[in-house]
Amino acid sequence: MTRRTLTLALTGVIAVVTAACSNDESVDEVSSLTTVEVTRGNLSIRAEATGTVEPIRTVEVKSKASGEILRLHADVGDQVGPGSLLADIDPRDVQNRFNQTEADLAVAQARLEISEAQLERSDQLLEAGVITPQEHESSRLEFANSQASLVKAETNHDLAILQLNDVRIRAPAAGTIIQKSVEEGVVIQSASQNVSGGTALFMMANLAEMQVRTLVDETDMGQLASGLEAIVSVEAFPDQSFRGMVDKIEPQATVVQNVTMFPVIVSLDNSSGLLKPGMNAEVEVLIDEALDVVLVPNNAIVQTSDVGPAAMALGLNIDEMDLMQFMRGSRGGSGGGQGFAGGRERGGRQGGGPQSEGAVEEGNGDSPSEDGQDDQGDVMARLQELRAQVESGEISQDEMRAAMQDLGGGRGGRGRSGAGQRSGGGDSPGASTRDTRPAVVFVMSVDSVPEPRLVQMGLNDWDHTQVVTGVQEGDVLVVVGAAQLMAQQQEYQARMMSRMGGNLFGGGMGRSGGFRPRTP
Repeated sequence: MTRRTLTLALTGVIAVVTAACSNDESVDEVSSLTTVEVTRGNLSIRAEATGTVEPIRTVEVKSKASGEILRLHADVGDQVGPGSLLADIDPRDVQNRFNQTEADLAVAQARLEISEAQLERSDQLLEAGVITPQEHESSRLEFANSQASLVKAETNHDLAILQLNDVRIRAPAAGTIIQKSVEEGVVIQSASQNVSGGTALFMMANLAEMQVRTLVDETDMGQLASGLEAIVSVEAFPDQSFRGMVDKIEPQATVVQNVTMFPVIVSLDNSSGLLKPGMNAEVEVLIDEALDVVLVPNNAIVQTSDVGPAAMALGLNIDEMDLMQFMRGSRGGSGGGQGFAGGRERGGRQGGGPQSEGAVEEGNGDSPSEDGQDDQGDVMARLQELRAQVESGEISQDEMRAAMQDLGGGRGGRGRSGAGQRSGGGDSPGASTRDTRPAVVFVMSVDSVPEPRLVQMGLNDWDHTQVVTGVQEGDVLVVVGAAQLMAQQQEYQARMMSRMGGNLFGGGMGRSGGFRPRTP
């Protein structure tokens, strides 16, 4: 074998080994990406709070009579009806008063009978001229005093009857005895004759209807309203939940550990009798729900403003991406196309990429390049104006950045629908009546290359987000880690400044709104 032949053979072997290593690195890079799958399911938004189970209405039983308690007829936990006997108080004082009023009543009745007979005789003597008119008037006065004495005696007697009945304490309504404050032999004070309100004997309540008093953070108050359904769970029955309803939201806030909370009352049906006063309860108030909708894990969602750093974190070339369409879609909410321009030349569609299909706006025959020229002219004019304001000191750098974001999305509704847009989430119930907001996901293509796609989000909880348009069930999404995204943001900003000539609003922006390689 000649030296030349040996050299060519070695070169070929090195080339094969190099290609194999390159392929292995590409496979490793793809396999190292974290992916999730788009699913379909139910999504519910709930406000969570903790509280205490308590009766809706409690009644404190007191005695109108003072004295020693002779006997208690009820204990804690007993269910009583209206008028049920609860306790007996020593009746001797009121019994003596009752006997005295009975005697006074009898005297008053006899006195009235005598004075009435005397008045009749006085009338006859006055007609016969035996007595003077003055003597007749004395008889009439005595009769009137007798009538008044009878009324007073009857009143005292009726009051004595009531006081005699008061020594037998009865339940004011149906309910359950939840607290007993006295025992037999205790001397109690009357509630009507004592300044302090008297002695409380029992506490009773109707436990068939309960409520949970919770404190809800003020951030959730804008979504709560009376009549919303609530799910209550207690530690005593971990496998069972109780359905309730938001009955009232109290207007006065309460500050707990520097957190502003509002009392919310949730009413419950406790006909089963399982709930007891004082139980600790966890309340979930159902605010909104979406059934049978397309769901995407939250960690696969990227904000439209972070699509550039996210693409860099996944190893994509942002020079081949149309970033402006994501900025337009973030305001218009109608775009769902992919972020690749499909070619490196201005109007070209190299290789028939994803952008080659569906490149015309819906309901409009204009081409994307024409729309891009119109939009770009407005963008550049506004950029020059903002740049002049910065140089003159009228606005700050922060205001420039905010204006740039508003400028990028100010032409909402003109975004193009790319071939990658799908209607997998468009059939979600209630999607048309809810507000949506734009976001970006990276869909794994058939070539195992992540492709950015604009989606419209609906409801979301701690784990998943409803996607109204943009993806469908079964799509595979690439997850961009938070650490990766933060690491690329600074590099992305530096690269953007460099391509704009060192100024945030400098030149270097292509017609498509993305970043293009500079030509020598």
